[in-house]
Amino acid sequence: GGDVCGAGSGPAAPPGQAGGRGREQAVLETVLPAPAEESNSTDGAKAPKVNCEERNITGIDRFTLQILNVSQDLMEFLNPNSSDCTLVLFYTPWCRFSASLAPHFNSLPRAFPTLRFLALDASQHSSLSTRFGTVAVPNILLFQGAKPMARFNHTDRTLETLKDFIFNQTGIEAKSDVAVTEEDWEGPLPSVLTKGIDWLLLFSLLFLASFVMYATVRTESIRWLIPGQEHEHQE
Repeated sequence: GGDVCGAGSGPAAPPGQAGGRGREQAVLETVLPAPAEESNSTDGAKAPKVNCEERNITGIDRFTLQILNVSQDLMEFLNPNSSDCTLVLFYTPWCRFSASLAPHFNSLPRAFPTLRFLALDASQHSSLSTRFGTVAVPNILLFQGAKPMARFNHTDRTLETLKDFIFNQTGIEAKSDVAVTEEDWEGPLPSVLTKGIDWLLLFSLLFLASFVMYATVRTESIRWLIPGQEHEHQE
């Protein structure tokens, strides 16, 4: 669709960084897409689809989003033996749709302090992107423990639609006084597009240029070996 970016079509991480776990066997998880929700729907009166264990927030003063770096594995942050819930965002810093979503996603931890929120660069975690079927970004998955339970499938990615999605899935109500602030536009998830080097494109262009130069040199060498070509060249 026109509201997503291909997870692997933009600037990639330098060789040796991207896909550090690329040799892992890809295992596709079954994730049921969440049904379209409307603000005036009666889903709130129904039983939650995911029974989340809310975390203890005693002593926590600041609720913020955690972004995984290239060396961190998502599975290390998800406890398979618990029923707590985590909302995970797959994004890329060069995708404008990820950038427009960023301030809204940054504000979610304050709206739902008893839930956890993680984000990771899909281009740096290629094995995870394959495992959870992330072919386009931004992609938002709701996990219970280490199991993906639902996928956010709205094209309108705002704080309100995200709050509705979480409430309809978990039954947990968001704090009513939370809104997108100027700090949310600044981070931790970047709302400004970043430029990177597309190493695959660069190597492809270098290979193509080298091949053209080699073919040109070989062609000139063959011309001098053909009888009559040398005289025509001198004339």
